[in-house]
Amino acid sequence: MRLVPFISKTVVLGLAIVLLSGCSRDPNVRKQKYLESGQRYFEKGKYGEAVIQFSNALQVDPKFPDAHYHLAQAYLKLQQWSPAYQELQRTLQFQPDNFSAHLDLANLLIGGGDLVQAQEHTDYIRQKDPNNPEVHAAIANLLAAKQNVPGAILEIQKAITQSPGRWELYQNLAILQLKSDQPDAAEASFNKAAELNPKAADVQMSLGSFYESHQRMLDAQKHFEQAIADDSSNPAPRAALAQLYLGMGKKDQAEELLKDVKSEYPENSNGYRMLGDFYFAAGDLDKALTEYAVVHKQHSKDSQVKKNYIQLLILKDRLDEARTLDNEILKANPSDVDALIYRGQICNDGGDSNGAIRALQSAIQNQPGNGVAHYHLGIAFDRTGNLQRAEGEWRDAARLRPDLVEAHRALAEAALRTGDMPVLDHEATQIIALQPNLPEAYAMRALANINLKQFGQAEQDARKAIDLGPQNPAGYLQMASLRFVQQQYGEATRLYRLALDRDASSSDALGGLINSYLALNAPDKAADAARAQIEKVPNSSSFYDLLGTLMLHSTQDKNAIEAAFQKAIELDKSNVDALMKLGQVQVASGEIDSAIATYQNSLKENPRDPRVYILAGELFESKRDLTNAGTMYQKALEISPQNGLASNNLACVILETGGSLDVALSLAQTARRGMPDSPNAADTLGWIMYQKGAYKAAADLMQESLRLADKSGAPEDAEVHYHLGMAYQKLNQPRLAKQQLERVLKVNPNYVHAAEVREQLEQLKS
Repeated sequence: MRLVPFISKTVVLGLAIVLLSGCSRDPNVRKQKYLESGQRYFEKGKYGEAVIQFSNALQVDPKFPDAHYHLAQAYLKLQQWSPAYQELQRTLQFQPDNFSAHLDLANLLIGGGDLVQAQEHTDYIRQKDPNNPEVHAAIANLLAAKQNVPGAILEIQKAITQSPGRWELYQNLAILQLKSDQPDAAEASFNKAAELNPKAADVQMSLGSFYESHQRMLDAQKHFEQAIADDSSNPAPRAALAQLYLGMGKKDQAEELLKDVKSEYPENSNGYRMLGDFYFAAGDLDKALTEYAVVHKQHSKDSQVKKNYIQLLILKDRLDEARTLDNEILKANPSDVDALIYRGQICNDGGDSNGAIRALQSAIQNQPGNGVAHYHLGIAFDRTGNLQRAEGEWRDAARLRPDLVEAHRALAEAALRTGDMPVLDHEATQIIALQPNLPEAYAMRALANINLKQFGQAEQDARKAIDLGPQNPAGYLQMASLRFVQQQYGEATRLYRLALDRDASSSDALGGLINSYLALNAPDKAADAARAQIEKVPNSSSFYDLLGTLMLHSTQDKNAIEAAFQKAIELDKSNVDALMKLGQVQVASGEIDSAIATYQNSLKENPRDPRVYILAGELFESKRDLTNAGTMYQKALEISPQNGLASNNLACVILETGGSLDVALSLAQTARRGMPDSPNAADTLGWIMYQKGAYKAAADLMQESLRLADKSGAPEDAEVHYHLGMAYQKLNQPRLAKQQLERVLKVNPNYVHAAEVREQLEQLKS
């Protein structure tokens, strides 16, 4: 027999170590081991641990598509939508034909409201596998998000035909039937899903939610408890039961349940975050912040905990702490969309609008369909005075996230500022669709319809607001405004008082009450009402502003008027309305320097308000201090680049000081675009065209200026007649030139260029 050479155990052991270490250095083996480990954690519901292992695999090979896809699945389970989106995108970057990634991304984008990108992915999966029930389900979700519920129901029914044993499809059908106002059919579909899978916690949750929405609280409780029994590893059913307790007025019971959840799921992110999220949903930000401080300390590596904690810190104006944590996220991942949005919020709240714009534009560059980023970018633009850009961003936000109430509110407030009542009516209707029990939304729509003279609809909405919120002033305020417009001043005073009873600090209600008394020719009652309300709310800047405004029209006591406005400013240094009126009182008294000082002091507290710079500029201009006037207008334009009034005034200053005609022309064109109904803007642009030799265009603009002035009832301006006369003279139309120049002297015999006008008239005679 053949002898086998003797090999010592030491040699064998050494050989094994060499072989093992050789395997551990193989990156393909290492990444696969991390992937398999992550999958095992995932199957056990330990999604946080799975994230770590999948991330380890990607440390070995950043282009490993399977790891990117599985990491996305773990993030989806953790409801961390932004990183899930990023990982699905990376999956497709390295594996463009990954059908499941396209499907998951389509559903994620639909949930996030980015329907344009979602359509691209549903088109792809429909082309690849048109008979796949999951494809029909995704298309149904997309159609439902587009408000095409009948089409969505047809798609989900196709899916059921292809796969009649899948309970999830019946659940989706039930949800769509609810949207289509078919509650009985929805209940039957939910029960069919439960019949197909009696242990499906999701179905029990859906049934519980269905019964809760129909006020069948005990039935809801039964199904939530069944869901808990069916899936003890999932904290979500307990969250639903806690929310039910909250709706039943059992807040303490809900809180105790979620405290138990936290202890039962110490390693489950959804579990240990639940109590803090509950406090947030209940509006108790202090408790939410305290809870998240503890959870963040215990789970500092949980990115969702850190992000939620940052959001709470922002809401509580603890910006330095929020910034520190946000910087930690961005240091690890400079492209993290959520963190960039938080940076934008922090900059916005800290007064750094330009920093906010940079951060939010970066977020949108990384994720163009993020409606929340567009919403906050709109806020940043609004704070720079660029309302046009702000509205554009808010419209994008509402388009991408139709359910984002804040975007619709911002658009409504913008419409209110600009007086665009049809838009206000539209946005209020959108808010009502999203929050049908919100009294303020009906009051907002009532206000729009009052201005649109749709009094029947306005009354209906005001009554609905009162019915929904009998202790809310909003409905009473708009009903009072309606009665005021209908000249029922006595009833208006009663309703304004009811609004003040519910909100003693409402300046809108007090202002309406004052106006109603003035309409009744009772200025003393108006003053008494103002003083009585000031006694109730002595620290209201707006009340002193209203009192000062009232006295402007009812008394000659300059000292008393100034005292009211100064008190308003003392209470709120950002009350620009009171500051402007105080300056106007000083100007009316011939105290130009005092008014300039008032505005300059105001700028120390309100350095970002272009109105104050413009007012100061106009006063400098009245003193012929054109250098300082130009500086003020330039600062206004730095804050609000499209400001028509500042553009027009600076163009005039440039003309008077012999500056660049091209710069003046650009400014005048901006003014004309922003103030198409302004006679001054038309005249300024016309005079610049004259200076540039375009006499026909100049004459047309000056004629337009005269027409606009006549239409608005503004007094004739000798300057415009002078400019038009000069244009006609250049056009060799002496008769028309003579008419306009003669009109100059009739309108204002002391016109500053009167001597030149007379000289021109003499030349025309010869």
